[in-house]
Amino acid sequence: PWPPSSFLTFTANFSPNPMIAKYLPRVLLYVILLIAAFFFFAPLYVMLVTSFKDAAQIRSGNLMSLPTSLNFDAWSLAWSSACTGVDCRGLKPYFLNSVIMAVPAVLISTAWGAINGYVLSLWKFKGSEVLFGFMLFGVFMPFQVVLLPMSQVLGFLGLSSSLGGLIAVHCVAGLAGTTLFFRNYYTAIPKELVNAARIDGAGFWRIFWRIVMPLSTPILMVTLIWQFTNIWNDFLFGVAFSGADSKPITVGLNNMANTSSSVKSYNVDMAAAVIAGLPTMLVYVLAGQYFVKGLTAGAVKG
Repeated sequence: PWPPSSFLTFTANFSPNPMIAKYLPRVLLYVILLIAAFFFFAPLYVMLVTSFKDAAQIRSGNLMSLPTSLNFDAWSLAWSSACTGVDCRGLKPYFLNSVIMAVPAVLISTAWGAINGYVLSLWKFKGSEVLFGFMLFGVFMPFQVVLLPMSQVLGFLGLSSSLGGLIAVHCVAGLAGTTLFFRNYYTAIPKELVNAARIDGAGFWRIFWRIVMPLSTPILMVTLIWQFTNIWNDFLFGVAFSGADSKPITVGLNNMANTSSSVKSYNVDMAAAVIAGLPTMLVYVLAGQYFVKGLTAGAVKG
């Protein structure tokens, strides 16, 4: 018969060590997390170590081997003088273009979304829910379908192939997401606060600045980080709407990686990739805790 009696006797008398039973699940969890962290950080590790190698070390070593010495020549070439197949300016002008584009676009789209969310949650009017439903289409709509209409509008406004046009595009493209964030967060603000302020004579903007904004720090951080990451990493709008002197860093990185040079400089490409991703990595390192807290604070809102 199965199971045999000896097996039943063993299982009946088996008593695991209490210390093992207590700590084994946690140890297994840490092992799984370490394995996952290795797979996530391996590409970044390869990029960093390769960027500090010269061509001879890349040919003779392997992807995971450490450089024999730190060589910053690849970083210098990637930043200021690496040929991209079109010019030899490096990433510096593209990096500056992305800064000029991302900072105002993030601030404008965040402020615009905050006002929209404030109106749609605390100053509801007839048809506000229908309007909000239509705005949600912008969250799920693929941006490829709006490339032609946007190019026509930019041409009409005289903003084609300019940083101003890219700023306008990102403000409009991010408006649906920022409105969704703020609207869902503001629905949890007690209506009694707004009603009491209105009774005391406070108007639309006074309530917004004195009551709503001081309560908005968590969702404000979430939206700023979210928008900055999306705008800085965008390639579609950058390649479609930029000109020769207004290309963002993602387009510059693509040009550098697809250079027509006969000798591929992998160390320069890796250094360029790290430079392009450094701002978003720094944002998450410095403000990642606020992003998590903001998501948690808004997880049950609306």
